[in-house]
Amino acid sequence: MFSFRRIALLSALGLAALSALQAQSSSSNPAPADQAPAAKMQSVTSVQARIKARREQRRAAAIHEAYSHLYEAYVGGGYLRFVPGSTLQRVNEYNWNVGFTRYYSERLGVTVDGRGIYGDPFIEPKANNQNITKPEISQYAGMIGPTYRFYAHPKVAISIRVLAGIAYGNFSGDTSGNQNLSTYLGLWPDGYTYAASASLPFEYNLSPNIGLRVAPEYFATGFGSTQQNSLGYTAGIVYRFGKQ
Repeated sequence: MFSFRRIALLSALGLAALSALQAQSSSSNPAPADQAPAAKMQSVTSVQARIKARREQRRAAAIHEAYSHLYEAYVGGGYLRFVPGSTLQRVNEYNWNVGFTRYYSERLGVTVDGRGIYGDPFIEPKANNQNITKPEISQYAGMIGPTYRFYAHPKVAISIRVLAGIAYGNFSGDTSGNQNLSTYLGLWPDGYTYAASASLPFEYNLSPNIGLRVAPEYFATGFGSTQQNSLGYTAGIVYRFGKQ
């Protein structure tokens, strides 16, 4: 009986001491519980940083894949508002357009551009009874100049392009080459002159090698010893090839 009481007393004292030690330990070392949210937040931030870094790496790789080509060729058509003579109203002209660019970096290249431009200006009936009111006219231009891609995205790119060269105008085609008659009708005389272009090509990529392009454009020529300031655009398909 005495042994049982002594064992029970010792057990009670042991439980009390253990409880006191646990309470003291909890009150003297609360740091782990306080540090848990901060540690969790740091872990989340680290994961987000790694995800962002991988995303930027993929984006940079896609941009490099699309714009690290050495050559670029394009073909398409366009539209231009052109003054066919000093006393005539502007005419809607349509053109074909081809070009080739050699890139020296992912942004800078040199472009060679060729085009043919066609229209039917309106001519007031003249006293000579020629009955020529909508003669066909045409111009042809070859130009060269720099292209700079100032915005590059895996799917979209925007460039600025400045070209200069030579143009030939055929304004007497419907007068059987009679330039006296064509100038009498108010058209520019046939001949060669300068040509210059400033455009802003926008590209949408269907793949790293193929894109669609539209380029609003200012186009200047000097027929008739005057300057024609024309506005329009070109549009077409772009094919990139060769690696830098």
